[in-house]
Amino acid sequence: MIARRLAFAAALMSGALASAVPAQAEVVQASASGFVVGGSATTAASAEEIWYFLVEPARWWSGEHSWSGDAANLRLAPEAGGCFCELLPQGGSVEHMRVIYATPGEMLRMAGALGPLQGEAVVGTLTIELSTATGGTEVSWAYVAGGHSRTAFPDMAGAVDMVLGEQMRRMIARLEDPDAPR
Repeated sequence: MIARRLAFAAALMSGALASAVPAQAEVVQASASGFVVGGSATTAASAEEIWYFLVEPARWWSGEHSWSGDAANLRLAPEAGGCFCELLPQGGSVEHMRVIYATPGEMLRMAGALGPLQGEAVVGTLTIELSTATGGTEVSWAYVAGGHSRTAFPDMAGAVDMVLGEQMRRMIARLEDPDAPR
């Protein structure tokens, strides 16, 4: 399990996650060599329901945080070596992350430098864990990034936390209410 449970960035919109337990984001650690960000929330959905939604990022990821501008272009193969990739509208593709550990209903771990980190000498690992909690399932995530970057890691940590927190909130909101905004 992730040793330190954190909460999602920003307060949730009133009623958007009525059965989820909201919390606030936190940058766990930031130094000259890297950072750690993460969060957690509890939802009434089962771990199996969450898993099958989690591995379909086109259903919940924000197109604003994609290279093509359209989340429908995102794919995730939930097996070791599988790609969290995106097709580009004029041809080509982007690898966001590579799956390094997948246990359906329990844990998804991927390695890759997300977004603008991709152009730096940065390695990142995102772990998403699902565990039984009072009232449902706890979804916990942590992204650990380090290496060399032209932008100071402490300056990047908050933005990365905000974007990843937003994606996780969106996933749970769409899981609980399919009509929730994408």
